Amino acid sequence: MTVKKRLAVLAAALAVPTAVLANDGAERLTAILEPLESYQASFEQLILDGGGERLQETRGRMWLSRPGKFRWEVDAPYEQVVVSDGEEVSLYDPDLEQVTVQALDQRVTHTPALLLSGSADELTESYEVSYRQQEGGDSFTLVPKASDTLFEELEMTFRDRRLRFLQMTDSTGQETAIEFRDVVMNSSIDAARFELEVPDGVDVIRETH
Repeated sequence: MTVKKRLAVLAAALAVPTAVLANDGAERLTAILEPLESYQASFEQLILDGGGERLQETRGRMWLSRPGKFRWEVDAPYEQVVVSDGEEVSLYDPDLEQVTVQALDQRVTHTPALLLSGSADELTESYEVSYRQQEGGDSFTLVPKASDTLFEELEMTFRDRRLRFLQMTDSTGQETAIEFRDVVMNSSIDAARFELEVPDGVDVIRETH
């Protein structure tokens, strides 16, 4: 999975509203996420290969507003920006001088967003959700039943009902681990955060399926 796809998956997983879900793990996750209207945090992200070797370490900041709006900024030297206005996701790569745009629903197909925005039937058909209590926190593991998903396992850890850690493993064994800090929930966020201003001279590629 490319870094760009990882950014879109991880951000979109948080930006879509939940529905009432059936099993205990999903019900607990819904109870935590249901009151969430907006979320801001700084983050540190570490990507490891299947053998545990460090591939990349980045820092940045994220903003999200439900439903479907988010902004994910990665600092230099791996600078990237992912922005959703609720309908489309734009991925800006300054090094390539390129913006890629795709519909939000297509970008997040077979990602945790399907779980968080779906019905109990979709949960039963698509994911196994398990819950375990850790010291000072609650951890949820999401495992897709389908074989063509962008991740094989996603773990979300909350402390004081705030998302603090997220870890995703893809089909190659590569892991992405993210720690969130300076978390602010349900405060007002300027609508301009969810608009991408494309610099002059940057190519815009619109993907369709």
